[in-house]
Amino acid sequence: MLLTERSRQFLSLSVLNLRSDRIFSVSNSEEFEKIALEVFRYQVSNCDVYNRFVNNLGIDIQKVKELYQIPFLPIEFFKNQKITCSMDPAEVVFSSSATTGLNRSKHYVQDIGFYIQSYKTAFNIFYGDVRKYAILALLPSYLEREGSSLIYMVNDLIGSSQKSDSGYFLGDFDLLKQRLQELKDSETPTILIGVTYALMDFVERHSIEFPDLIVMETGGMKGKRPEILRAELHQLLCAGFGVPRIHSEYGMTELLSQAYSKGSGIFQTPPWVKVMVRDMNDPLSLLAYESTGGINIIDLANIHSCSFIATQDLGKSFPDGSFEVLGRFDHSDIRGCNLLVQ
Repeated sequence: MLLTERSRQFLSLSVLNLRSDRIFSVSNSEEFEKIALEVFRYQVSNCDVYNRFVNNLGIDIQKVKELYQIPFLPIEFFKNQKITCSMDPAEVVFSSSATTGLNRSKHYVQDIGFYIQSYKTAFNIFYGDVRKYAILALLPSYLEREGSSLIYMVNDLIGSSQKSDSGYFLGDFDLLKQRLQELKDSETPTILIGVTYALMDFVERHSIEFPDLIVMETGGMKGKRPEILRAELHQLLCAGFGVPRIHSEYGMTELLSQAYSKGSGIFQTPPWVKVMVRDMNDPLSLLAYESTGGINIIDLANIHSCSFIATQDLGKSFPDGSFEVLGRFDHSDIRGCNLLVQ
């Protein structure tokens, strides 16, 4: 049954116990599950779309006592539904990139502070203090449109960097090559964040030997180039930049958190994010570790929309909490971050 108004009012008070400091300080699986179940109860009572989805599945929310029992909302709902737990206007609305003619996903963010704390805390976990890095960005397709959550994050990282050399580079590959050489010569820790096709465009025109450079691809050719195998792509980028490995960022409009790979396409999540893999033929069933299926993501930072999302990515999860992206479901639109053919 749909929750009564009285139940909604009672359960909405639970958000008072779901402060950002509690979410971003998760330290073990037991604590994660406890908070995730609280978030589920809050969202199923306050997000009308998620409530109807769970109700239509015939799930008795009172019997959802364990993590694996929580249903995941198909990510397609973000294209034509307003997924929110609040009637108040959103502080920010993020929108996805999309192939011409396809609907864009929209994420109505009620409290941008959750997103800021999420990406800053995760960056610090995986890479340390951003102030020590020069942050260079090669993200032309994202800058050409409004509403990119990736650009919001990169803008802040560039602003937080204490290196004056930080900034965006569009089509000026000569200037980027010069900047990289200067940063190499000065032994400045440097991260180059780039959309895949732009990084490929750069290494076809220039090469540099910068072994300490962190090259972080955000994935996706955006229709600019044919998709290629990740191993082949990384081999070409490693040769062009003179680095031993290529890092990757995994994120999407519908999430408020990122996962990172420091090589080999194996992603690690921050403690408030968990990846589970579903059966492709029975989407309500979860698979064992190292089995290939659809990627489900729990992102506790999505407190004001939906934290339980069934993506259109295919992959595997591993016992240590890491995961691998293997591709996408057939007929799903190619967009977002890190959607490379394996």
